[in-house]
Amino acid sequence: MHPPSLPDEPIRLPSALPVPRRPPLPVWALVVPAAGAAILWQATGSPTVLWFAALGPLVAVASLLDGARVARRERRRSAGRAAAALRSAEAELKERHARERADRWRTTPDVTRLLAVPDDLWRPRAVRDVVVVGSGDSVSATRVEGDVPPDFRRSAATLRHAPISVPLTAGIAVVGPPVPAASIARALVMQICLVHAPGEVSLIAAAEEWARELPHASRDGGLRLWWGWGAPPPDVDIAIVCVGPAVAPPPQCAAVLRVAGVDEAVLGFGGTSAPLRPESIGRGQAASIVPVLRERAVAVGGDDVTPLRFDDLPTHGGAGLTVALGGGRGGPVTVDLVDDGPHAIVVGATGTGKSELLVTWITALARSLPPSRVNFLLVDFKGGRAFDSLTSLPHVAGVVTDLDDRNAVRAIDSLAAEVRHRERILAELGARDIAEANDALPRLLIVVDEYAALTATHPAMHDTFADIAARGRALGMHLVLATQRAAGFREAVLANAPLRIALRVADSAESRAVLGSADAAALPGGRADRGTALVMGPADTQPRLLRATLCPPAAIESVARASAGARPARRPWLPPLPNRVALGDLRQEGAVVLGLADEPAAQRRRVVVLDRRAPGVAVLGRAGSGRTTLLRAVAAQAPPDRVCWVPDDLEAAWDVISGLDEIPGGWVVVVDDLDRLIGSLPDDYGVAAATTLERLAREARSRGIQFVCAAQRITGVVGRIVDHLPDRAVLAAVSRSEHVAFGGDASHHDPSAPAGRGRWADALVQFADPGDLRPPGDDAAAPAVFEPRCATAFVAPPTGSTHDVLDHWRGRGIEVVSVDQTASLQPGRVVWGTPEAWIGRWRGAVAATRMRSQLVVDAACGSELRLVTGSRSLPPYAAPGRGRAWVIDTRTDRVRRVVLPVSSVRHRASPR
Repeated sequence: MHPPSLPDEPIRLPSALPVPRRPPLPVWALVVPAAGAAILWQATGSPTVLWFAALGPLVAVASLLDGARVARRERRRSAGRAAAALRSAEAELKERHARERADRWRTTPDVTRLLAVPDDLWRPRAVRDVVVVGSGDSVSATRVEGDVPPDFRRSAATLRHAPISVPLTAGIAVVGPPVPAASIARALVMQICLVHAPGEVSLIAAAEEWARELPHASRDGGLRLWWGWGAPPPDVDIAIVCVGPAVAPPPQCAAVLRVAGVDEAVLGFGGTSAPLRPESIGRGQAASIVPVLRERAVAVGGDDVTPLRFDDLPTHGGAGLTVALGGGRGGPVTVDLVDDGPHAIVVGATGTGKSELLVTWITALARSLPPSRVNFLLVDFKGGRAFDSLTSLPHVAGVVTDLDDRNAVRAIDSLAAEVRHRERILAELGARDIAEANDALPRLLIVVDEYAALTATHPAMHDTFADIAARGRALGMHLVLATQRAAGFREAVLANAPLRIALRVADSAESRAVLGSADAAALPGGRADRGTALVMGPADTQPRLLRATLCPPAAIESVARASAGARPARRPWLPPLPNRVALGDLRQEGAVVLGLADEPAAQRRRVVVLDRRAPGVAVLGRAGSGRTTLLRAVAAQAPPDRVCWVPDDLEAAWDVISGLDEIPGGWVVVVDDLDRLIGSLPDDYGVAAATTLERLAREARSRGIQFVCAAQRITGVVGRIVDHLPDRAVLAAVSRSEHVAFGGDASHHDPSAPAGRGRWADALVQFADPGDLRPPGDDAAAPAVFEPRCATAFVAPPTGSTHDVLDHWRGRGIEVVSVDQTASLQPGRVVWGTPEAWIGRWRGAVAATRMRSQLVVDAACGSELRLVTGSRSLPPYAAPGRGRAWVIDTRTDRVRRVVLPVSSVRHRASPR
């Protein structure tokens, strides 16, 4: 019936010591002396020694007597220790039961205990959904361990005089003689009204006239309480029914309290019955409690406050920000953010009317003051719709919502720039604060709905608002921060926000944190009580009751029409960056323009340029992030004859890379997909290309070259290359970890960023798009088709493609022989053989002929090239399967890449 409190450690009693065993008869003590005496008598013949035989029985008897004495002493000691442990356990049990009993009564008090602390009436409690029907025996949470006597175990398991409760909505039938039954039911009704505020419980019927004066009888909403004789209506939530002794309890009552006397009853609930002592109060005592509840309702409720229509709120002008928010006991309740502020905190649970209060506050100020006097920046972080109706007001500089999180952060970051802007204006005017500026600056009211959600999502915002809170008074920047829980505020904000407004809150700690008292936790919480709040200004000694006025849409439209001719509020931030920035719109003479940077903290945009003296830049991002577009933009700003763009074709790319050591100063070297390029080349070529590019990046500054590269992934080789480039453009990455690997900040990762959007240092940049400019190198010429012009040795595998090439040469009248037939090189002859056949023969064949000759090696034999030629140099890269071959001319010893005939026709349409 009542949830047990959290148990302490169990009470432990020591286990009983074992009972000492009776010592056994010392047989050897009897036998040994007798045997010894007999042996001595035989040896000495003296009958005197026979007296020693008597020592055995004497020693045995003495041993038995001594063992019995020790056993009695140990039993007495054990009994004493057990008794002392039991007395200590009984004292501890008594203390624990008293503590547990007090805790239960504190959690679920009866009428007497509730009236002992009137300030706690209607406050939130840990257990609110039960009714205490009396005191009796309950199951204790205390546990015992060890050698516990049965009586002590039973005593420990039962908590005497504990509160016995049943669920609030179970329905209670009090069965018995009319007088004691009525007094017990009276106590139950009064207990419910002391625990639950009007609006949480409404009294719809009462058996006695005095109960109709309870504040619960004049308020609708919440659970419906019915008290009377007979069967209750079917639509009630809480039923307290008085039933005569001979009448059956109604079926709506799950708990039946059978009264034997004023102080004696038996509770039947849940299939069990238990005796208890019910609480009862007299009619006069109950009537004397009614004024206490009515006074409490006046202190924390709004029964005596008539809500005001928005049109009936007085309009205030003047130099401050005075505005009426609704009705109070003495008339309209007004606040002034200049005199009472400069900042305000609004706290209230969900559904209490925070957003409606903020809308009324903003609209009332807009009705009183023009946009030249006050502007609003509205931040909604609880769904994005609270301030939709206010966007038509010219006073509104902007509405920021959590539906567009990136722009929300950007807009709030701009407030730091607004602080500097206002400082600069005041300095130019020679004014110490906005009061001396002669309306040169409008006051800016920043209203945040759900401040805790904003700062939980973006913890860095704490510092922004703390700075505004500290400097806002002089600059005319005012904060109105609304939230459900006061725990979301830091001391730097609380210290500068003396104006506090608290609607109903969840617990008294929240109320004390805002108002310094627990009154906001006792405000009524019914639907009709939305907008009921307590206002505490710096000059108030007690909170003022407020029934906030609901601002209708028509009133907002009327204010917007009246202010239609006014100059709109200055927006404290620039619009977001566009998704595309044309290079032609940004180009600057003598500078390499990269893009347009957004700096909300400075309320500006700036063109990002690459220093002409910089060694280059690394562009990092996933596929589709705009890497190639940025490379094209850089190349478009360099002289066309000084751009070296490494092509996509691996053969052409190798040819360009192998010549980079000869690039003169003033050139721009551009490499796209650096990681793919190095990874696609065979091992020897990839290592050589990476070494050349790393050397270029390292020496770029000293050689006067700019090296611009792009990569999709940072591998070990790519990392070593880009580490030599101090400038990086970090575009969108696949994952947050990859964004960090690129060198970006984890908080800047944005997978939904448009192409070309990225970071340059810490600045958000939309990088420039050069339009239709194609990178140079796309039309690189294909290798020449080889035809023998002198004595030729041909190294190729015995495949069909090789025989097609040989047949082609035979058709042109060239003699083709196998190296197995002859290794003699002659003009007009092609000596063909496999790599194995030519190993060791090429040098001899060249020495034997004293004329120009050529060695043609099919690219399919690339692994044997060095064995045939004896050279360790890498030949130009030749892509496999494309009919490529290498030609070595004995006149120059230069190795060049060619296309074999027939293969050139077969692969003419293949991509490079």
